[in-house]
Amino acid sequence: MAAAWEFHLPLSPADLLRNGGPGRYVVQEVLPARELPPALTAFRTAFRARGALAVLQHFDPLYSLLHHFQAVGTDVKEDALELMMRVVSHHSNELPAILGDSGLSHADRTAHLNALKMNCYLLTGLVDAFEMETCKSGLLENKKNRTKTSGSLWEEEREPLLRLLTQLLQLDLHKLWGGSMVEEEFVSLMTGSCYRILENSSIGLQKYRATREAVTHLLAAALVHYDHMFSATLKITQMLQHFEHVAPVFAQAVSLWATEYGLKSLVGELLREIGQKCLQDLTRDASGIKGYATFITELAEQIPALVLSNMSVLLRHLDGESYMMRNAVLVAMAEVLVQVLNGDQLEEAARGTRDQFLNMLQAHVCDINGFVRSRVLQLFTRIVQCKALPLTQFQSVVSLAVGRLRDKSVVVAKNAIQLLAAFLSNNPFSSKLSCTDLAEPLKKEVQKLQEMRDRDRSTAVAPVITPEEEWEAMLPEVRAATQQLFQPQQEGEEEVLEVEETVESTSEQITRLLRKLNYKSAARLTQKALCRFQGKEPFSGPMEENEEAAILGVLKRLYTGSCPGENSEDAPHGNSSLKTKEVVLEEQSQTELVKQEMLVQYLQDAYNFSVKITEALSLISKMMYENCVSVVQEAIEFFVTVSQFGVPQALVGVRRMLPLIWSREPGIKEAVLNAYRRLYLSPSGDSERARAQGLVRSLSLIMVDASLGTIQCLEEIVSTCLAWVWIVFVILDVCYIKMVVIAVNVSAGLKSILVPLPTCFIAFLFQISEFVQKDEIKPAVIQLLWERFTEKSQCSSLERRAAVMLLGMMARGKPEIIGSNLDVLVTVGLSEKVCEDYRLAQEVCNAISKLAGNPKPALGNNNTPFRLPQNHMLFGCLSKTVSKGFDQPSGHWIPFMEAAVMLIYQLAEGAEEICAHILQVCSQQALEKLREADGQKADPGVSPSRVSGGASSLPTFLLTHLVSLVGQVALQQVAHLEVSVSAELRRRRILREEEKTKKRSDSSMRQKRLQSTGNETTMEEELGLVGATADDTEAELIRNICEKELLDGKHLFSAFVPLVLKICNNPGLYSDSVLSAAAALSLGKLCMISSDFCDSHLRLLFTMMEKSTLPGVRSNLIIAAGDLAIRFPNLVEPWTSHLYARLRDPCPSVRQTAGLVMTHLILKDMVKVKGQVSEMAALLIDPEEAIMGVAQNFFSELSNKGNAIYNLLPDIISRLSDPNCGIEEESFHIIMRHLFSYITKDKQTESLVEKLCQRFRTARLFPCISAKKSVCSTEKLGSPLQSCLLIQTCPCSVCMGCSVLTLCLGFCFLIQGLVSLHTWSFALFCLQDVYALLVVPVTEYIVQDPSCESGISFCFLGFGAIFVASFPLLPKL
Repeated sequence: MAAAWEFHLPLSPADLLRNGGPGRYVVQEVLPARELPPALTAFRTAFRARGALAVLQHFDPLYSLLHHFQAVGTDVKEDALELMMRVVSHHSNELPAILGDSGLSHADRTAHLNALKMNCYLLTGLVDAFEMETCKSGLLENKKNRTKTSGSLWEEEREPLLRLLTQLLQLDLHKLWGGSMVEEEFVSLMTGSCYRILENSSIGLQKYRATREAVTHLLAAALVHYDHMFSATLKITQMLQHFEHVAPVFAQAVSLWATEYGLKSLVGELLREIGQKCLQDLTRDASGIKGYATFITELAEQIPALVLSNMSVLLRHLDGESYMMRNAVLVAMAEVLVQVLNGDQLEEAARGTRDQFLNMLQAHVCDINGFVRSRVLQLFTRIVQCKALPLTQFQSVVSLAVGRLRDKSVVVAKNAIQLLAAFLSNNPFSSKLSCTDLAEPLKKEVQKLQEMRDRDRSTAVAPVITPEEEWEAMLPEVRAATQQLFQPQQEGEEEVLEVEETVESTSEQITRLLRKLNYKSAARLTQKALCRFQGKEPFSGPMEENEEAAILGVLKRLYTGSCPGENSEDAPHGNSSLKTKEVVLEEQSQTELVKQEMLVQYLQDAYNFSVKITEALSLISKMMYENCVSVVQEAIEFFVTVSQFGVPQALVGVRRMLPLIWSREPGIKEAVLNAYRRLYLSPSGDSERARAQGLVRSLSLIMVDASLGTIQCLEEIVSTCLAWVWIVFVILDVCYIKMVVIAVNVSAGLKSILVPLPTCFIAFLFQISEFVQKDEIKPAVIQLLWERFTEKSQCSSLERRAAVMLLGMMARGKPEIIGSNLDVLVTVGLSEKVCEDYRLAQEVCNAISKLAGNPKPALGNNNTPFRLPQNHMLFGCLSKTVSKGFDQPSGHWIPFMEAAVMLIYQLAEGAEEICAHILQVCSQQALEKLREADGQKADPGVSPSRVSGGASSLPTFLLTHLVSLVGQVALQQVAHLEVSVSAELRRRRILREEEKTKKRSDSSMRQKRLQSTGNETTMEEELGLVGATADDTEAELIRNICEKELLDGKHLFSAFVPLVLKICNNPGLYSDSVLSAAAALSLGKLCMISSDFCDSHLRLLFTMMEKSTLPGVRSNLIIAAGDLAIRFPNLVEPWTSHLYARLRDPCPSVRQTAGLVMTHLILKDMVKVKGQVSEMAALLIDPEEAIMGVAQNFFSELSNKGNAIYNLLPDIISRLSDPNCGIEEESFHIIMRHLFSYITKDKQTESLVEKLCQRFRTARLFPCISAKKSVCSTEKLGSPLQSCLLIQTCPCSVCMGCSVLTLCLGFCFLIQGLVSLHTWSFALFCLQDVYALLVVPVTEYIVQDPSCESGISFCFLGFGAIFVASFPLLPKL
């Protein structure tokens, strides 16, 4: 078995074909592909005979197979793979016995070594070939064509093959190399196949988990037994740099090696290798950065303790430019904080490391990169959720999160909201975080703490002196007294003290003498006791050579160790037991003081946390109308969380999210629905009745807080105010006004809640209807609401009205809720007691109105609309109630009357007759009052027009009721004709046409052919001409009724027109604000009837709008003018400038109303948008936040209409840059920045610059400030070259000189930067543009008008700077 050669593992397969020197194996012949099957058969035969050593004579055929692998058939490849696995497996089983043979000869060892290397070389070569073929063919990703191929066999055999190689490496192969180290090439050969398999991008799939584990164990064997750590470190870092998908695989592998194989040092080597990477190189290599970052992140999640010990080598990447590496290091810190440095039992060093990591994380909350800021906020969210953030860090992190709510990146803002929500959910303070609730106990406890500190200072105990300290103080005197014992005794001095019989009594006697300061007697007695009680305590112990020292020692032991009784005479030093009690009391006092300080600190932290959360509420509520869906969803979720923690200000955000129910984004709409489900539709209770009560209580709460609670506040205002001023906030529709009446005498805080009420209320209405349609509100809830309404269940008047409102909302989803109990609503809600609570009657009317169907039915729906007969008890009750309350001075009668009249027109047959009767009855009551005032008897036959003659003598509230009633009936009559009557005419016509068509279809076709006229009619019907003509005829009929009949002398309305006009024309005579507002509103409603009447009274309407001193009148007329612009656009169009003028009204409520009306008109294309739209732009800087929001919403919606803003910008800039406009420069910049944010196309930018330049050139008078404003407004418009076009048109030399100098300096930096980058062509191009667009035009201007020396000097200074900067370009020219 001796071999004359040795097999050397080649660096490349071609090396085996070249003669490498004597004693090296060389492949003699590469067989052609067609000869390989017989050669494999021969090798198989030899293997059966000689075992694994057969490869020594048959290596060349197998090498030839690898050489021709692409050309060989699949069967041959599979046979070769199966054969080599059997060979290596056989050899692996034989090697333990061979290696254990102590008598193994050198020749046999060499033969087995050559065979091992040859077999492993061939097998790993097949592994590489199969793996490469699999990657190229894409069989691992292609799941459709799973035919039987070499790839499919390879997938089945890959894991067993890796286990075979692992088994081989676990043998002690060092003996084959003579006990020395296994050659590195062999280890690289075995591990190379593993790395080749991991390069496959699909290795991370779940189905290849077993393969990944096999690779991991194979590499672990190489690392443990064959010193593969250095090579593995280099290879892993290289693969992380070039293959992104291997990062999670290697992280899991390294974690396994460190925990199960004890290779912890490999973690440090890898992290050190990554940490030493050049920061500049990482910036240029994006794929490598991603691999390293993912590896660090995954590794920190799995083995954070080992990462912590090597964290220092990674910290340098926090200062690098790669944001991904910064993120990875920060994630590693967070994982360490959560899994390792968490808890209260940390050592001092660990706490220092924890605080250092937290400080680093907080520093990167303000990182320059938005992705890092977002990631850090996510990490803090996880830290808070895992309760790993110390309480001392709460306030600083919360403050950072609140600050990031203003971040320009929506992702950062979204994660800031998530972090604040996590703080709320995991706060250690309280389940209720109301600042008001926390301020009172904090104040109380702070006061208590101050009292405790004052008491401690006043009753401070003197410092306690220990017996040892007392002995040291008295020692000099005791020593002096003791020394006197050894001096001659003076005359007259007697020794009267004798030693007692016992040691105890003697000791007490000596101690008593010491405390009486009789030191000499105590020393003398001690001297005698030492002689008498020698060897007894405390007089025992070694006798000192110095008797004085022995006496002092005994005295010290007796004094410091004595415990005298209660009767001891110790007046000079006090009672020691009393001192002990005082010490105990002092310690208790200190303990209580510390506890109180901790309590105060806890309450202070809770209060500060609540303040920060409250501060965040206002910011997050504004984010609910962002364009980013995820941000809106997070804001909604945050307010749900805040509401659950009892923060009062959260209700503002909960209301603010209501209009989002109409969002076009399904995700936002669903988020709102889920929020209200959690807040109001998830009651707790053991029984269905209890849950229903909880749900009703929740729904009533939001109803009361959002609307009825506000009305209650107004009730208090009304009771203290003599005068009433009405403002009408409206929701404009196509041809009529829906009104919600509220009072104006309210505080600023209340007004901010009142303004959005109608929209929020309607949004909540739609939400309730959706909940009912989805059966989320159970019948028990509806039953309980009926019980509250009928007063069977005890409740307040507010809750009773809320129950009616909720029933009405639910009826939108299920009208039978109201329809089945209509009699109950009428008899209970419109009973004799209605005068006591008109608001309840109003809500009853609103609830019953849900029975009315859509006044404009869909095409194909020709069913008879739901109407009640004229003599129905409902209308009798309404007529009686309205008439009865007409002469009663109630502030709630007008809203009820409007709801009642609207309900009559919606449901009644012959509604105009019912309302005419109501008008007659009410006017008759007014005439009776007038007769009473004049002292005459009532005459039933007098016309209602008589009222206008003596209106000034009527009570103000009566006139207000009358004109309001007239206006409401007029408006509803117009709406009834335009909508209901028109729809009914059309429905009847369609039914007649369908009947005719049916009859015509029954006649024979032959008769139709004989009638040519019939053919023409059929053709007209097919073209739709018949229906269109009929629609026009019906519309003309309705129009004639409105124009010629409703306001002629025969109709009832004509009797009241003089009264309305008289009040409007005589504001001095009728000065009451409520009456003036009601009359102005009624005038607008009457103008809705006829175009002739409107045309003749438009001047009066707009004069009142401009001249009236009452904000309520101006607001009402703006609203009326808006509806008139929709109904009669040609008539109102000349008066459009007066509508725009109200945008500068001094009253904020009028400005807001004007902004809403103009927004509606412009977006509906009912008003031509001209340069006056600059008045809307001026609202962008309005001091009132609500008005500013109206303007922002207007331009946001306008930007969706093509190039509308782009077309309007030149006019807006021209008007706002006029000094007479009154816009300050800073305000002008704010407006322009907002408007230019909608210009996103470069082509539009360039075109806009050209338009502005043309305007500058044609301007005859253009002050410097206007040019400066306009130039500054073009900051966003692109390059400095475009700004040059604007500057050269400004006629002011000083302004031009400064601007030219600024531009020249800017171009200097630009040219220098291009030269430093050796981009010569770009630099030359830039220089040519500067010369053509800046130097030449400015020079020509200076030559023509050299009037301003300072401007010229600035220009030439700039030109000089350009010349100096262009020196490096001269050779290139």
